[in-house]
Amino acid sequence: MIAVGLTGGIGSGKSTVATGFVQRGAALIDADAIVRELQDPADEVFAEMVARFGDHIVAADGTLDRAAVASIVFNDAEALADLNAITHPPVGREIRRRLDELAGTDRLVVLDIPLLAEGLAKGRPARYPTSGIIVVDTPTELAVERLVMSRGFAAADARARIAAQLSRSERRALADWVIDNSGGLAELEAAVGAAFEWAGALPHSEPTTHG
Repeated sequence: MIAVGLTGGIGSGKSTVATGFVQRGAALIDADAIVRELQDPADEVFAEMVARFGDHIVAADGTLDRAAVASIVFNDAEALADLNAITHPPVGREIRRRLDELAGTDRLVVLDIPLLAEGLAKGRPARYPTSGIIVVDTPTELAVERLVMSRGFAAADARARIAAQLSRSERRALADWVIDNSGGLAELEAAVGAAFEWAGALPHSEPTTHG
């Protein structure tokens, strides 16, 4: 198994890059997707979140209103810490389970973990084995434009979300490979292909033993 960490700021196009890797045969472990699975109304995580934040985070159809949760935790460090305490342990266990299933294979595994770069920037030890870190880099104003056009953000909200994350230079400093997503889809496709070839030649990663 060759595991690579994939990171990029909001609006960078990281999900498009992850899809490009999957189309080329990589296995994807998407922390956000795992979170959504664990926030199903039938899951204990959902019940714990409602108990902490209240019934107003439940949408009319009985599912989690993620926008309501985001509005609560964005400017409230204590609420964010409580949310992380609820979600991070089960997500970590599921990521490790999936990595253990792939250990010993020749698969290229992409670890798409939103706070991967933030943890590394703070000097925290890596929770999962990786042979390299890929950063998707996009100019701030282009990221804002994409968030407004494709995800319905207000421009001011998009800029606030970007400002709350690592800067482009901080994120790039962590990279073993940078994918420049400042152009069109054709340029991005070529950049993903080059990154895929680079990642496939990396040394195998050790199986995960802690988290």
